[in-house]
Amino acid sequence: MRKSGFPWASFLKKIAVIAVPVALQNLLTTTASMVDTMMIASLGTTEVGAVGLCAQFSSLMFSGYWGFVGGGMLFFAQYFGAKDDDGINRSYGLTLTCMMTVGLLFGLMAVCFPEVVMRMYTDKPHIRAIGIEYLRIAGFAYPLMVFSMAMASLLRCTGKVRIPLWGSIAGVFTNIFMNWVLIFGRLGAPKMGVRGAALATVLAQCVSCLVVLFAAFRSGHPYLLAIRRHFRWNRRFIRIYLKKCFPILCNEVLIGVGNMVINIVLGRQPEEAIAALAVFRTLEGLVIGFFAGFSNAASVLVGTEVGAGHPDRAFGRAWRLIYLCQGIIALLGVILIALHTPILTVMGMHGESFRLAFGMMLIYLSFGIIRMGNWAQNDTFRSAGDATTGTVMEIVFMYLMVLPCVCVSGLILKWPTLAVFALCYADEPIRYVLMQIHLHKGKWIRPVTPEGIEAMRNWKPDHKLVDETA
Repeated sequence: MRKSGFPWASFLKKIAVIAVPVALQNLLTTTASMVDTMMIASLGTTEVGAVGLCAQFSSLMFSGYWGFVGGGMLFFAQYFGAKDDDGINRSYGLTLTCMMTVGLLFGLMAVCFPEVVMRMYTDKPHIRAIGIEYLRIAGFAYPLMVFSMAMASLLRCTGKVRIPLWGSIAGVFTNIFMNWVLIFGRLGAPKMGVRGAALATVLAQCVSCLVVLFAAFRSGHPYLLAIRRHFRWNRRFIRIYLKKCFPILCNEVLIGVGNMVINIVLGRQPEEAIAALAVFRTLEGLVIGFFAGFSNAASVLVGTEVGAGHPDRAFGRAWRLIYLCQGIIALLGVILIALHTPILTVMGMHGESFRLAFGMMLIYLSFGIIRMGNWAQNDTFRSAGDATTGTVMEIVFMYLMVLPCVCVSGLILKWPTLAVFALCYADEPIRYVLMQIHLHKGKWIRPVTPEGIEAMRNWKPDHKLVDETA
């Protein structure tokens, strides 16, 4: 294979094809969350805090099913690179089954046992009461959210990144319009407050799923609607799938539980801090939304090359994608800090809650470049077949460093909210250094396809070998 300058123009075009629609989709979702927060803020800061705590429960659900998303994308991308249609269909069916199990379980918890859920997150009865009203309705949206994510993962890995975007556009506009109707009682509808926001979420998820299914049908997508081929599993395939998914699942579940503990600690802070945290989580979604586009691009562009038997291309793309992602996040952070006053004001922050929300933004964005670099590296490792390295690092540092520091400082020493919040990210710089070492060694390339396995014989990473045309 010849050596040449890296083809940045074609590389950036490939990134944009995947990253821009995903980033736009997540931006739309975050915009809807911000509009939600602004509308709910008109009801009071207590309502903002209560709905924000409910969002932490849906984040826990996200952790429960994201392990299957990560594992599924590993198989989707590599099988797509190897042009193995049967492998794509089987892995999607198994991924969907596992994800929907999680979604139904969390939906059941929210609808039938909302008191138990809210009691975990706060010790303030008036906040719990509002959250219970919200969860009883919003729980019906959870399985729909999971179904939508499963479809989006498959579509993105098979080159149909615009279809999930159409679904998000329809869902976001439905959510905003129905919020206006149901929260405030417009167009003859009853004034439902936070229950109206929950019902609007359910309706928006229904619309989003229907649009995606219709668009996939119209485009003749060969995998999403091939239902009869989704469930042709055998024990060997299930064993291979679960072996790859298990480390990712452990990572997401254990990190989700760790984040739940952190949110429990922060949920015992003053009411102004709880409201500030709810607004911060919405803005955090904006950062993650932009990042997710590049992370998806890394997973697809690296995973397909690994599956097709091109480890040199996968290696050359990986480290460039990670540094590019960090640069984009740094730029976004500067923009958010510059615009923080109008953003926080329109989201109902004032006085102490404004100070705390701005402090959380500064702390988060200071660590954001490193944090997103760690996340991008972990997603890249997973798409290439290494589901263990990033998992072990994240779990070890979470439980041996972050959680003890947060719990002791927040529950025992009673440190100020911002000091406790800053400790949530204390492990990021250490993990970044360790993951950079692993990245440049190239040992994370572990194919699951015959083509990829054959290509790895006697392969060694070479930072100068950058030919993308062979």
